[in-house]
Amino acid sequence: MSLSTHLLVHGGRRVALVAAAALTATLTLASPAAAHAEVEADHPQALAQNVTLTFVSEAESADAGFRELRVVLPKGIAPEDVTLDEAPKGWKLKATGDGYTVAGPALKAGVDAEHSIKVRQLPDEKELAFKTVETYSDGEVSRWIELPTADKEPEQPAPVLKLKAAAPGATPVDASPSPSPTQSAAAPSPSAEASDADASPAAEDSAADEDDGISSGVVIGVIVVVLLLLGGGAWWLARRRTASSQS
Repeated sequence: MSLSTHLLVHGGRRVALVAAAALTATLTLASPAAAHAEVEADHPQALAQNVTLTFVSEAESADAGFRELRVVLPKGIAPEDVTLDEAPKGWKLKATGDGYTVAGPALKAGVDAEHSIKVRQLPDEKELAFKTVETYSDGEVSRWIELPTADKEPEQPAPVLKLKAAAPGATPVDASPSPSPTQSAAAPSPSAEASDADASPAAEDSAADEDDGISSGVVIGVIVVVLLLLGGGAWWLARRRTASSQS
């Protein structure tokens, strides 16, 4: 191989390597950041019932662990339609106005937070976004709440679950009944209060009648006793006079 040919081949390789490196850098800069909060379903289909959703939040802090996750539920899933299936030890689920929180003892630094919920029924949609806010034990907060737009990929995307079309004949189930508030044992029920209010006048009249009856009975009894005393006294005086006249 001549010197000129060798230089040409060597130069071509260098150009190819530089071009490949440039292409890799371009693709890296253009691609969106990998999601650090994700969601999966055991049955990702519209109108599916009793579906288990599993959420994974990737730990980013080297100094603190997760202590709370807040999830905003998409339209069509009510907080009362969600129950906790699995979570880190000691973590509990608490419903909020627009979703729920799951929290407990802080995890170790670098440990991903994974939890699962059971959803009564998925809505009839093509995809569902679950905006997620992560809180670490040192107070640091990560917000994975951004949604993609037509011209821009989000830097901190919300977990998105894509759904298959609903099965033939599938229909929405009835809404969950709202839990009735527990009545205090010390407080009377409205019906009891109404019953007492209705019964009060009659009870008062009855008590008044009883009092009148007792009072009348006492007066009559006194009159009878007086009459008996007077009658007895008159009989005793008449007998005494008769005895005096005979003697």
